Amino acid sequence: MLLALAAILFGLVLLVWSADKFVDASVSVANYFGISQLIIGMVIVGFGTSAPEFCVSAISSFQGSSGIALGNAFGSNIANIGLILGFSAIISPIIFKSSILKKELPFLLGVSVLSIFLLRDLNLSRIDAFVLLAVFAFFLGWSFYQAKKNKKDILAKQVKNDFAVQKKQIHLKKEIFFLVLGLVLLIVSSRFLVWGAVTIAELFGVSDLVIGLTIVAVGTSLPELASSIMAIRKKQDDLAVGNILGSNVFNTLAVVGLAGMISPLTAAKEVFSRDLPVMIAFTCSLFIFGYGFKKRPGSINRIEGSIMLLGFVAYTIYLIVTSSPV
Repeated sequence: MLLALAAILFGLVLLVWSADKFVDASVSVANYFGISQLIIGMVIVGFGTSAPEFCVSAISSFQGSSGIALGNAFGSNIANIGLILGFSAIISPIIFKSSILKKELPFLLGVSVLSIFLLRDLNLSRIDAFVLLAVFAFFLGWSFYQAKKNKKDILAKQVKNDFAVQKKQIHLKKEIFFLVLGLVLLIVSSRFLVWGAVTIAELFGVSDLVIGLTIVAVGTSLPELASSIMAIRKKQDDLAVGNILGSNVFNTLAVVGLAGMISPLTAAKEVFSRDLPVMIAFTCSLFIFGYGFKKRPGSINRIEGSIMLLGFVAYTIYLIVTSSPV
């Protein structure tokens, strides 16, 4: 058991470190080739912070651990909203005015509902996975279109200030090296984490789904936590929310889609009856709190953030209590 715990701890630490290096190198390479800062913020950083979920779910699917593959993706979505945005709002109320985010919120809600539809039979076939990846491709195209259309959007300004780097300051070969190194270490650390998680689940008689929804999901969400807190401290609220929205779309479509293409996934009945409804509920709360109706800016105040955080804590406690062997 000690070896499995060590593998989880080592895997999580290496996962977070390699994800950070991967994101930094990706941003530098993108800046070097003149890619729009808004595209960098919405797509590249969104993918980078979801890279841990990407690797963990892909390896879990390859090894036949459907519970960790799905639990990691959906659990990370729940943690992103309940834990990360809830905690961030308690630190400092979040106010976001971006028109792009207002368009992403309904889209995220829509793809969450799509997940319930595709998993209604408790199976995610390769055809289902292809549908998710096709919608993800549409999302990427739509993001590029929005980036060109809304160059003066508040989110665009925040991203430009945060990610703008002078081309002459970038050492391309060095950044490519860290890009490849980060990707390799992401894969290696994911293998350690998945092995340790599966071993712990078997030792304690807990389903790999619960392990995926708790330890693995929170661990792979740490890059989003770091990015969001940093953005909040810089008063870049729209960037913090955009990071979470982008990550959740990536998790729902690309992470689950890729895992399903590698190997068809079988979902436990709890995924459909418990976890997906909770994910929808958190997404709806973000939509209600943050959308900002009647042309008013959306916001998440400290009370709303506390509600989201307490909801996440209650859900996690319920998972642990109900999954404990009698």
